[in-house]
Amino acid sequence: MIEKVKKAIYRHEGKRDDEFSSFYFVVHEILVDRWNKSNTPLHCLAHSLNPSLSWLNETSNRQPPHQDNEITKERKIYLKRIFPNNEEFRAVQVEYGKFSGCLKSFSDSDSMSDRGKIDPKHWWLLYGSSTPLLQKLALKLLGQPSSSSCAERNWSTYSFVHSIKRNKMTPQRAEDLVFVHTNLRLLSSSPTYKEGGSKMWDVGGDHHDSFEDVGVLEVANLSLDETDMEAVIFTDDGLENEGNENIEVESIKKRVALIYFPF
Repeated sequence: MIEKVKKAIYRHEGKRDDEFSSFYFVVHEILVDRWNKSNTPLHCLAHSLNPSLSWLNETSNRQPPHQDNEITKERKIYLKRIFPNNEEFRAVQVEYGKFSGCLKSFSDSDSMSDRGKIDPKHWWLLYGSSTPLLQKLALKLLGQPSSSSCAERNWSTYSFVHSIKRNKMTPQRAEDLVFVHTNLRLLSSSPTYKEGGSKMWDVGGDHHDSFEDVGVLEVANLSLDETDMEAVIFTDDGLENEGNENIEVESIKKRVALIYFPF
């Protein structure tokens, strides 16, 4: 990846490979720092247990994890940390050898063909029974999300819903509002949001017959990410200011769940 970035920058700047580029120097430092941040024994072990990467095509310019010295060293460090007993460590090393080399039960044609076709966790559930220590470890590691961004967004939405002015809501009411608000954000980014049955849906509410001759509403052109829209909540009676404790969200929640995919 770094080599590709270098070629793109040098081609854009019209420099030769042996020339110095201050811009590439800065980019290179950022990429190396980012790599070192994720280059830990835990990440290397999870990378090694991904079945789609353990048997790469010979024409690929990437090395399988068991042939990479750096990954092998970091994987061994973490395995020793998990299995301090020498016998268990030796047993899990043997199991990894079977897995990485497609030996014995892993040499089955279905096992090999499914390595890059199905979810890694599902693959271990289907074909990892012959290596119980490695299977248990793989299911724990590969079942973890690679990023906390989804949780961060959910907490951010929850802090908006459960504010200082609205701090007496029940947990269920707060969860319903987070559900509605998050789905509205997802829907507003869809190109079909302003077409068909959802056209101006979040503006008119449930009790409109027609939008003919109503003019341009003030909030019709606002994005749901804007602060003006975030200060508005929707009730069965129309639009109200933030702070109303008696918000009926069930009808909105049902409508979002039925028309669009749930959060």
